[in-house]
Amino acid sequence: MHFLDQAKIFIRSGAGGPGAVSFRREKFIEYGGPDGGNGGKGGDIVFEAVEGLNTLIDFRYTQHFKAQRGHNGAGSNRTGAGGEDLVIKVPIGTQILSEDREHVLADFTEPGKHVVFLRGGDGGRGNASYKTSTNRAPRQHGMGWPAEEMWVWLRLKLLADAGLLGLPNAGKSTFINAVTNAKAKVGAYPFTTTRPQLGVVSHKSREFVVADIPGLIEGAAEGAGIGDRFLGHIERCRVLLHLVDATGEDPVGAYKIVRKELKKYGADLIEKPEVIGLNKIDAMDPKEVKKLATKLKRASKADVLLLSGASGEGIPEVLDRLIEAIGPATKEAAAQQEEDKGWSPL
Repeated sequence: MHFLDQAKIFIRSGAGGPGAVSFRREKFIEYGGPDGGNGGKGGDIVFEAVEGLNTLIDFRYTQHFKAQRGHNGAGSNRTGAGGEDLVIKVPIGTQILSEDREHVLADFTEPGKHVVFLRGGDGGRGNASYKTSTNRAPRQHGMGWPAEEMWVWLRLKLLADAGLLGLPNAGKSTFINAVTNAKAKVGAYPFTTTRPQLGVVSHKSREFVVADIPGLIEGAAEGAGIGDRFLGHIERCRVLLHLVDATGEDPVGAYKIVRKELKKYGADLIEKPEVIGLNKIDAMDPKEVKKLATKLKRASKADVLLLSGASGEGIPEVLDRLIEAIGPATKEAAAQQEEDKGWSPL
């Protein structure tokens, strides 16, 4: 399945059906009268977040969504049938943006969230509703309220507990393949990963989701490389696992480059809890590894874990640290969510 995290679509609710102009024609009733029914209401455009989806690829091939219009009213005071609502299913983590991408109109962070985005037009009045004591045979009727329509952008930000960060070839794909059921492509060249990968980790009776984000390079926040496109997915991660290639020319400099790009991007990415892992230690002399770890610890002012995604060395300790970091982050997110629910605009 191809991954797509942005799509532009056109949506239109259903217009209301027109009311009817009709007069009673009944046997044994001396005087007739108006009996035109009202038109039916148009269908709504509804968005719903569902589980099991992690891409917007379906919206590449279907870009126009139009709800059914309301049916016409009829004689004998019969109201027209309402148009069916159109339910558009999106992955959890999808945001709906205005056409200029300046405003977030809806955000789907929970499964089952259901939002009536565009309301269908009300049906027009039939001539029976216009009858008065001075107008016994009205012939006017309502045409129904028009539909609402607009272009919107869908933007997917994957929901994961932990996000893998690092420069290209830091070993992120090898790591996620080693600890999850994912099958990320691994290659000895930059940008092997061209789209985010999700995997589920099972460790010590705990499960959590890990996202492998394509490698960042210097200047990514300004559009260099492909990493800037996917930095938005990190916003949803509770914890960041920053992998540094121990075999690289300048591991400490590589760490600083990624941190610099997170700060430039904004969205409080730099404030997220971070676990630092010095990867590929199986390819280095233990003494050199120890020296690198000391330098990286001094530069980051944090603990540095040693691991090898290829051999599995140090991975259990890294997973233990991630579980420890995810716990408090989860509680903090839950508290913030409860606070948001309790707030309401005046």
